[in-house]
Amino acid sequence: MQVAFDDYVWSAGLATDLANTSPTVWHGVDQLPDVAALQAFLDEHGLAGRGLVLRAVDPADLAPVQALRDRLRPVIEEQDPARRVAAAGALTGAVGGVTLADGWAVTVPDDASPAEVLGVVAGVGILAVQLHLGAERCRACSSDTCSGVFIDTSRPGRRRYCMPGHCGNRANVAAHRARRRAAGLG
Repeated sequence: MQVAFDDYVWSAGLATDLANTSPTVWHGVDQLPDVAALQAFLDEHGLAGRGLVLRAVDPADLAPVQALRDRLRPVIEEQDPARRVAAAGALTGAVGGVTLADGWAVTVPDDASPAEVLGVVAGVGILAVQLHLGAERCRACSSDTCSGVFIDTSRPGRRRYCMPGHCGNRANVAAHRARRRAAGLG
């Protein structure tokens, strides 16, 4: 099937979310520990609603998705734009061709595994962000207590946290408490 990716913000967000399911980000707790969690991740990210028809997820799919996640993080962290393009392109290589015309289009076999589909989506997201927004949009989280990574697709490009609702809130609460202590209020 031919799938158009006209929303690179979505695909870059999926790449960020997948990379950050790692136990290294969650202090030893894997966010994709089983098939049910993998299915929930796929459902949450709405792949079927974007024309990506996945076959039923089975236990054999979990390890390849976890391996993809582990390969994805270094791609996001890569500082050399040419090496990042090559590595992101390799993520998409498990399936058909990727073309750039009026938008990104990918040929995905009907029997593609979840890992292959996620690799295509993540790879296209990284490639598109680098093309449209610049290589500096792939970053590490600014939180002192987090080891997550993210792809900043915000308009101004000033995002600082991999999970703003989690890491950003923690940093803001810590800063607020520090200001209160410095002012002698608590």
